[in-house]
Amino acid sequence: MLRLERLCNRREAEPARRPCPASFQPPLRGVVLTGTSSPPPHPDDWVDRCLLAGPADQECLRFGAPVDRAALRALVAEQAARLTAAGLRRGGTAALRLAPSLGYTAALLACWQLGAQAVLLDHRLTDHEVARAVERLAPEVLVESAHGPAAAMRGFAETDPVPVALPNGRPAATGHALVQLSSGSTGPAKVIARTAADLLRELDCYARLAEFPKAGERVVLLSSVVHVLGLVGGLLNSLHARVPLTVPERMTTAGILAAIAADDRPTTVIGVPFHAELLAGASDPPPLPQLRRMIVAGELVRPGLPAAFTDRYGVPLGTMYGMTELGVIATDLDGDLHPEAVPVHGMDVREDGGELHIAMPASPYPGLTDATRWSDGRLHTRDAGRVDPATGRVTVLGRRDSQVSIGGLKVDLNEVEHTLAALPEVREAVVVFADGAIEAYLATECAGTDGTGGTDGVTRQADAVRAALARELAAFKRPRQLTFLPALPRTATGKLVRDAAVLRAAAP
Repeated sequence: MLRLERLCNRREAEPARRPCPASFQPPLRGVVLTGTSSPPPHPDDWVDRCLLAGPADQECLRFGAPVDRAALRALVAEQAARLTAAGLRRGGTAALRLAPSLGYTAALLACWQLGAQAVLLDHRLTDHEVARAVERLAPEVLVESAHGPAAAMRGFAETDPVPVALPNGRPAATGHALVQLSSGSTGPAKVIARTAADLLRELDCYARLAEFPKAGERVVLLSSVVHVLGLVGGLLNSLHARVPLTVPERMTTAGILAAIAADDRPTTVIGVPFHAELLAGASDPPPLPQLRRMIVAGELVRPGLPAAFTDRYGVPLGTMYGMTELGVIATDLDGDLHPEAVPVHGMDVREDGGELHIAMPASPYPGLTDATRWSDGRLHTRDAGRVDPATGRVTVLGRRDSQVSIGGLKVDLNEVEHTLAALPEVREAVVVFADGAIEAYLATECAGTDGTGGTDGVTRQADAVRAALARELAAFKRPRQLTFLPALPRTATGKLVRDAAVLRAAAP
């Protein structure tokens, strides 16, 4: 078998492929969400036409070394042969447990090229978590790397994907091309499925965004390619738009800045608010004339971060609102409208009783019948928000389930959290409701490595936070408990964890 590293250096002539128009929609009809032995057909050539097409010597990816389209096409062909040898066929199912890498990219595209359904498992999951996911989803093939796990803080890894047939796997019960698990920041992960048409519709949305990177520019990607922003907004869109994508060797402040500085082409950085916090806090960043903007999504941006980022680098911190179920929903890429955002092309967003509902013709939850999540052609986002009737702009306020009752009085945990996050003493905050009381977990500069509050600095900060809360929040809204930590727990995608048990376990 050809080694991935050797293939990266090959320059092979490829037959010309017809370009994929931005509005291309493959003929997926009759998708059902309950088990069936004959799933709707996948389009035969959407991967070749929309993601792999282009000049053979055109750079498309950089995982350490540059990769051109000829090398990527050869890698995808090799992975398709391996998957076929493992028994994967059209309408089959394959679970990928691979670190961000060239091997992951090739294996994913090969699955789709074969007309199979790809199930994405974060490589950072434990063996126990993977076993539970495999039992729950029953893929026919599991693809893991022959190499060991990636080192901490590495942006990508060397992987040699090895597909293994599973004895109890089942073929796809639906016509979905992609199955993902939600981030699990607020509880158990949801199973979410999308068709090839869904992915191509989202790529069309990105193509219509004037501020999003275009040919001649480049992207530095910090978000996980297993989850929707990094996968579609980063990896797939870069291939589709022919914008070279770079993943930093190390996900540290220095590593990210080095990746931006390594190329003179206009550069957009895509990540989550946590990455923007890292960069905004850089003490002496180098001049970066190629940096055009940073775009973040995944959770609400704390007050003050957009201004701090722009002050540091002189470029906007843009934001996007999206969900795994739908991809990108609304954007403010220039940072001029924050906290508002404009819905992307074709996205029908409405406010219903303070909750954002979005038109969606079919449920994205295979086998799940839950009218509280999807009904009458609309996805119930469970995000609190407003839609301006005059402009159509969307303001996301946080999770709808953040409202709790304290002594019969309603308290919005989002309000408490935003108030804390805006305080100068606080870098980030999470507020939860547990055992009948409000608890706040705060990351501050003075918190000791063990998270204790025994130092004078932490004591002073705690007093300052309590004094500020007394000025800004009614007594019944104030947290009963303040826990100071050097850093707050995050999910694999960089989102703040909001599970009370996990937060308590992180406390001393």
